[in-house]
Parts: sequence; structure tokens; C-alpha cells
Amino acid sequence: MNFDIVESFSQMVKEKGIDKDVLGGIIEEIFGLLVRRKYGEEAEYDVVINMDKGDIEIFLVREIVETVEDPNKQISIEEVQKRGNQEELEVGEEFVEKLQLASFGRRLIILAKQNLNQRIREIEKEIIYNEYNDLEGEIVVGDIYQIRKHDILVNHNKNELILPRTEQIPFERYKKGETIRGIVKEVKKGTSGPMIIISRSDNLFLRRLFEIEIPEIYDGIIEIKAIAREPGERAKVAVESQDARIDAVGACVGMKGVRIHAIVRELSNENIDVVNYTENPLVYIQRALAPAKLKNIEIDEVAKKAIVTADSDQVSLIVGRNGVNIRLAMKLTGYEIEILREEKPFDEYEDDIELIDLKEELGNEVYELLINHRYDTAIEVLTAGPEKLKEIEGLDEEKINEIIEIIKSQFEEEE
Repeated sequence: MNFDIVESFSQMVKEKGIDKDVLGGIIEEIFGLLVRRKYGEEAEYDVVINMDKGDIEIFLVREIVETVEDPNKQISIEEVQKRGNQEELEVGEEFVEKLQLASFGRRLIILAKQNLNQRIREIEKEIIYNEYNDLEGEIVVGDIYQIRKHDILVNHNKNELILPRTEQIPFERYKKGETIRGIVKEVKKGTSGPMIIISRSDNLFLRRLFEIEIPEIYDGIIEIKAIAREPGERAKVAVESQDARIDAVGACVGMKGVRIHAIVRELSNENIDVVNYTENPLVYIQRALAPAKLKNIEIDEVAKKAIVTADSDQVSLIVGRNGVNIRLAMKLTGYEIEILREEKPFDEYEDDIELIDLKEELGNEVYELLINHRYDTAIEVLTAGPEKLKEIEGLDEEKINEIIEIIKSQFEEEE
């Protein structure tokens, strides 16, 4: 019976990765609990376990006395002699008795088993917690086994990982059974076991992907200085080469963009801009706002503010779709960026627009008024300006401003 017990414990060591000495200590503690339950908390005992031989021995130590007052701690000399002990023991000496496991009774053995299972579960939880705590910030690969309303459950080495909605890439679609990658973002201790949170939207996930796909980053030749990201939409990554012979941006993009495309595919086609880092804030902001062309940048390094002046046709590039480009540039550089729009001189527009082509936008009445006053093209109207246009009967200041805005918007669309 003892051998079977130790054999089952040895199997736990192999299957669950529990340290043999730790398990031996638990077994010793559990069998000690049996002795204390049967013989009292003050009972003297010794539990000897040999995990290799599959042997457990429990010894109860009692004092030999003439008259027994506490049977749990004492045994009479008469009882010792009846047992025919080979050694000649005397009153005052210790009597060591080997206890049989069956002598504890079924109820106590079941209690011991329950305690042991509980301790094993606690150790398992601690092992899993420590394992993933060490993996925090690293990429893990698992299989999706359940898709719930607010999160996704991922199986990794038979352990459950959670990908909450807040850590998912927006609009990314997941399927049960498919392989997924993410970084271990947080490991929390819970009543039912460790809660392991993974993330695909964290900046650190993007950093780890760069380290995987770009050997120069992994080796420390190229350093990632900053990351700004709106998951699933766009990201900006500032890099710096520690070797003058290596182009940091070129190395990250790779031949024909093969390196960066591998990262983009992993992130569900999230656009990634890679820029060269510099400590010069003026140049850094200019690079962060690319591909827009800027006319001037005023820097306030103390307040961390920048005023950017650009032609009106460049403003949409600076801002980006839904303002994403300028938001990322501010995150990347750490500067609050304000835009000053500068109107482009009319003579710099390459192509003029015939007013007849804007008849629908201007309206038939306004079109007829302009044509009758010999304004045949858009640039002619803009060059005339509000003061000249006021001379036309039927056009007030509000209407003139509206006409100018309509025409300007047509040029900006062409750009």
C-alpha cells in the first residue's frame, strides 16, 4: 500500500513538474497530520519517506512509564514487555512504535488524501504563475479554443491564456482552432489559479515582432527608441543605428520590404512607418510627420510644444485619416503639435479650372453672375479677391466667402 502511494506521487513529479523534495515534504506533512489527528497535537512522531524505493514509514515515540496518564504520549512498561520487544527497555526511556497506515482508519486517510490534493493544486498554481511571470513581456504562441463575447481563450502548453477585447487588434477576426501570437502582458493570482493576460495591441508586442524579424535589432546593432501605435490602423517606430555603416530604416524595411511586410501581415495589415531617430526635435518632428512637406517648425522645448506651418494642400497629409498621423507623431516625439495653414499662392497651381466645370458646385445663379462679369476660370476669381467680387451686384460678403471656399476646395482635392 505504501509503495502504491509513493508510486502515484512519483508520477505527479513526472507529469506536473513538481520538485521531488518539495513533494516529499508535503507527504511528510500530510502523514504527520494523520498522527496528530489520532494521537493529539503534542504527539511525538517521525515520518520517513524514500521516494526511490517507494517506502513510507511512520513512527510514534512515547515515554515508558509505570502508570499511564496520557496514552498518546506514554506507554506502560507492562505493555512494552507484553509486546516482547527485543531490546530491554526501562521506565523513562523512549518506546518507538512503527504505525501501519491502515490503523488510522478510513476517515483520516480520506482527509489526508483531500489535504494532499489541495496542496498539489496549490503547488501546480504556483508553478504556472512563476512560469508565466518569467515570460512576462515575451511572445507566446497558442491555439484559440474558445471565443467569448469579451475575450478569447487560448491554449498554451495546456494552460489557459486570456486575450481580452481591450488587448485585441480592432476589427481583427479570430477563429477557433487557429494559431495566435501575443505577448504575456500580466500574470495575476486568482482563487481558481493564475490569470494570464496576453496582448496583441500593446506596443511591446510590436517591439518583440521587430526583434524577431530584424536580426540587427535582436543583436542590439539597431535600437528602437520609441513606438507610437494605434492598433490595426497605423504605427510609427523610431530607430537608431549603433553602426554608422548600417542604415537603420533600410534594415528594418528589408529588401523589397520583406521584413516589414512580415510584421504588417501579423498585425492584420497595420501600416507601419519607420523613421530615423534624432535628438534634434525639429528634424524629429519633420520625420514623424512625413510624407507631408512642412514650411516651418517653431519649437518650445520647455513646454514641449511645436507650431508647424504648411501649405493648405499639405494639411490633410499632416493630419492623416481621422487625425491618426498627427496623433502618432505627437506620441512618438512627445511634443504637442499645432498646425498653421498657409494659403498657397494662386499662381503656383499647375492647372486652372474652367468655371463651367464648377457650375454645379457654385449654383446656376452665381455661375451666371461670375461669367457675365468676365470671370471664366477659378484662378481669375481667386486672384480678384473679395474686394473686387464685392463690386458684383447680388454678391454679399457671406456669399463671396462661400464661393472662394468652394473653389479652394476643388484645388485641394486635385492635390
